[in-house]
Amino acid sequence: MAEDLNRLRLLALCSIEGVKWHVIAREAQRPGGLDRLLSGEVGEDSRDGTETREHLQAHLSELDDHVAKVESQVHEAAEKVDARLTTIMDDDYPANLRVIPSPPPFLFYRGELRRDDARSVAVVGTRKASAEGLKRAAKLAEMLSAEGVTIISGLAKGIDTAAHTAALSAHGRTLAVIGTGILRTYPKENAALTEQITTEGAVLSQFWPSAPPTRWSFPMRNAVMSGISQGTAVIEANSKSGAKMQARLALEQGKRSFLMASLVTSEDWARRYLGRGAVEVSSVEDVLRWLMSPEQIEQQSQQRHQLVMELA
Repeated sequence: MAEDLNRLRLLALCSIEGVKWHVIAREAQRPGGLDRLLSGEVGEDSRDGTETREHLQAHLSELDDHVAKVESQVHEAAEKVDARLTTIMDDDYPANLRVIPSPPPFLFYRGELRRDDARSVAVVGTRKASAEGLKRAAKLAEMLSAEGVTIISGLAKGIDTAAHTAALSAHGRTLAVIGTGILRTYPKENAALTEQITTEGAVLSQFWPSAPPTRWSFPMRNAVMSGISQGTAVIEANSKSGAKMQARLALEQGKRSFLMASLVTSEDWARRYLGRGAVEVSSVEDVLRWLMSPEQIEQQSQQRHQLVMELA
């Protein structure tokens, strides 16, 4: 099918060394964008756009080889873990993620992506959580799940695990955004939790299927975790935590950054973030009042797409 070939071509472009994936994603959303990319054209007038154009033009003659390589990876992911693929060009690509400035061009996922996952909140925090922090994370995830909100987290130890587990126990939806390829389980002790999430939600990766964990992959994971949700609720995190980074990314992406009242009391960085637009919360109602419906999110996504078309 032409759609399947276009997906492979998009991935093949991403596999060319030196191209910027966020440039590929932005260009591919524009009318005729993929065809222009396949001709070595990049409309974005930026340093990253210029570099991407140069690398594309230097390697387009090798495109068939790249297509064959990524097709093999897609088939391997499907055969080994029943993973599926969605791209920025597809209707099932998450609506929340589509509206951020630098969306990933593709996602591999296990499980099911649903339209109502757009009404979602990321619940995050430190891996070395206190007993009280774990309790707060579980309670918030449980109560949000009871209101039909999808819980997003990163499958890490500590707060992430507590949030996913509580959502599942409440018979709610939860999505795990991971910092490795979809063929890997990290950390290993969450293997059973990973499998459970695939039956009651989805596990998602923005990386090549066999990609290992790296220092840079987890900050990238945080950006997608923030982007795929309407807001990030930080339960417990110090000034060096990835959760603090995600709170900043949420604000930069135009999302909500929810900081637990206990966190604001204990951390200087959290108090400073209130001045940058973060919201202090002490109850589930404090979070719910900021959330939009899936229909509102889709309308926002369509408006952004229309703007992209007008600027093309």
